[in-house]
Amino acid sequence: MRAIVCLLVMFGYGYSYAQTSQIPVEPVDYVNPLMGTDSRIELSNGNTYPAIALPWGMNFWVPQTNKMGDGWTYQYSAEKIRGFKQTHQPSPWINDYGQFSIMPVTRKMNFDQDKRASWFSHKTEKSTPYYYSVYLADADVTTEITPTDRAAQLRFTFPACDSSFIVIDAFNKGSYIKIIPGERKIIGYSADNSGGVPAGFKNYFVVYFDKDFTIAHAWHDKTLAKDTLEYQANHTGAIVGFKTKKGEQVHIRTASSFISFEQAELNAQRELGNDSFDAICKKGRESWNRELGRLLAEGGTPDQLQTFYSCLYRVLLFPRKFYEYNKANEIVHYSPYNGQVLPGYMFTDNGFWDTFRAVFPFFTLMYPSLNSQIMQGLVNTYKESGWLPEWASPGHRDCMVGSNSASLIADSYIKGIRGYDVNTLYEAIVKNTENEGPLSSVGRKGVQYYNQLGYVPYDVKINENAARTLEYAYDDFAISQLAKAINRPKEEVDRFARRSMNYRNLFDTTTLLMRGKNKDGSFQSPFNPFKWGDAFTEGNSYHYTWSVFHDVQGLANLMGGSKMFTKMLDTVFALPPVFDESYYGGVIHEIREMQIMNMGQYAHGNQPIQHMIYLYNFAGEPWKTQYWIRQVMNKLYHAAPDGYCGDEDNGQTSAWYVFSAMGFYPVCPGTTQYVFGTPLFRKMTLSFENGKKLVIQAPATDKNNFYIHNISLNGVAHTKNWIDHSQLQKGGTLLYDVKNKPSYIRGTTPAAYPFSVSQALTR
Repeated sequence: MRAIVCLLVMFGYGYSYAQTSQIPVEPVDYVNPLMGTDSRIELSNGNTYPAIALPWGMNFWVPQTNKMGDGWTYQYSAEKIRGFKQTHQPSPWINDYGQFSIMPVTRKMNFDQDKRASWFSHKTEKSTPYYYSVYLADADVTTEITPTDRAAQLRFTFPACDSSFIVIDAFNKGSYIKIIPGERKIIGYSADNSGGVPAGFKNYFVVYFDKDFTIAHAWHDKTLAKDTLEYQANHTGAIVGFKTKKGEQVHIRTASSFISFEQAELNAQRELGNDSFDAICKKGRESWNRELGRLLAEGGTPDQLQTFYSCLYRVLLFPRKFYEYNKANEIVHYSPYNGQVLPGYMFTDNGFWDTFRAVFPFFTLMYPSLNSQIMQGLVNTYKESGWLPEWASPGHRDCMVGSNSASLIADSYIKGIRGYDVNTLYEAIVKNTENEGPLSSVGRKGVQYYNQLGYVPYDVKINENAARTLEYAYDDFAISQLAKAINRPKEEVDRFARRSMNYRNLFDTTTLLMRGKNKDGSFQSPFNPFKWGDAFTEGNSYHYTWSVFHDVQGLANLMGGSKMFTKMLDTVFALPPVFDESYYGGVIHEIREMQIMNMGQYAHGNQPIQHMIYLYNFAGEPWKTQYWIRQVMNKLYHAAPDGYCGDEDNGQTSAWYVFSAMGFYPVCPGTTQYVFGTPLFRKMTLSFENGKKLVIQAPATDKNNFYIHNISLNGVAHTKNWIDHSQLQKGGTLLYDVKNKPSYIRGTTPAAYPFSVSQALTR
């Protein structure tokens, strides 16, 4: 039966069909990799591409619709495919590195990216995480791809033709190609990158064919180098040809390495061996089901299941493994920081400004072994570059603000994950608190102002100063928690605990909002709370005011108490979606996405406000959390090409949905608490690495019943608005009693509220 389902998914008959015909499906059958691909620079519905990959794989593959160098490598609205690209791109804004592509053509020896491009239709496109297929109309060729971590197999079904070709494009910015006809092999390297690499960076690739070449030429730029089999230039490639019968399949086996050609060959031997295309496809399917299956959702609609598993697929793509196994089967990595080949783990392609919020807390909950490996990679990054990787692709990139590596490290250690040098990581995050880095995204830009004044001033030519201040304050809280956990001197613990209160320096009592402050202590003036950017990062004051993850009670106190706090939360939804874009000189896509979603000032399409809905739990009105969560899930997500409401961003916007479907969310990483929302499914089973299982049940939940009246854990009433990490890890049954009207009793007293620094100090 499962084989039938695999065929249904592969050949495009849809997920709902599999539901209505009662054929058993596995988690991967619900995933739609095209979710979020209908995006462009003016408007993001996810800014994703259909990654053909294994979870956290070193290499992804993607059908390339746009020109070489375009960050929107695949756009759903496109009509032509230019090639099938090995990619390492984490987002269109960061772009790609070390890529090359493979493309079949017929009749004419077209190798230029425009001339070789072929029309295609989504009606003949089949996309799953582990298998992709599409019919190329101009070439009359069907292309299929199935991946491993560092390799892939491609299968091309050709027509009857005496002029069938396959083009290898090693891209520009420095590349090399060599055709070895006697071995049916092509090797090459791509030095193409968008930054963040040391001198000498290369991605080495090998491509093996199962058919002899009758024609073989290298090419460079737009020139065919006839009878030339080897070429090194700015932009090189190869084209090989053969005669084919109707329906004849030509197989390609390919792998790459950031270390050497020899390592690329080793990666191919180790991961592909003698396996057939179908065998690799089966292994890929099993890999995805193994990881997705740690969360088994039941009792939802087909649309909800598709959206849930499509989001979970995105959460499991990044950060990317950037390590390989040498001849001795030892873990080694090419350092994107110093260019050396060194022992140990390395991960990359991640921006912690986005992912500290929910992606990494998800790993601490469900994938602690992976989390430990990532921490080991952070140790290596620090040793090799002197800094932690706040935005890495593959090395340091100058993007976003904060020093949120502190959140990842503290959350990992405090939740009991070990196996890495925490003292070196502590040294690294303390270094961040005292120094600016060589890029504004590492260390802390404005650190001397922050440490002396308690904030980064508005008028000292440091952009997004208020956002930096708020994130530094939260990160200082995380550091204080870690310092306490590893028994650092009390003076250190207290120093960071004091600095975590710096958020108060930006609170304006006249507007009850966060506001930029000048060096002399006066607030910025004039002040427009609807102004995006300027003092804030990709948001306005109504978004960033809530960035006090560690002291929500303290923020409520500044606003005058719980009633005014919840009124201010309500205001975010009640205000019209107006904005001031003058800082950017135009309407950026994040602004437009807030506007068209028609939820007031709530901008779920960007990360700073995504936790805000859960804050009603800290102020006695948890039913509003439950209401707004369901509104966002129903309105802003669905498993289609326009399925997100803004940037998906390395799994963060997806992780919000995954956690929210479980019924709780990590509002403050660096504590062990998850704050309750409302569960989406009637049943979900979490399988933890420790062998325990947690069954989350909400038998009455549906589109109308989502208000929580009671929660019990293993048959015992649970009256708090939060649940502890250790309670979840012990397994058992978490039962939600939900109804169609709010409960104005449960969770409304301070005894039920989640952790806040100010609340803890009064106990």
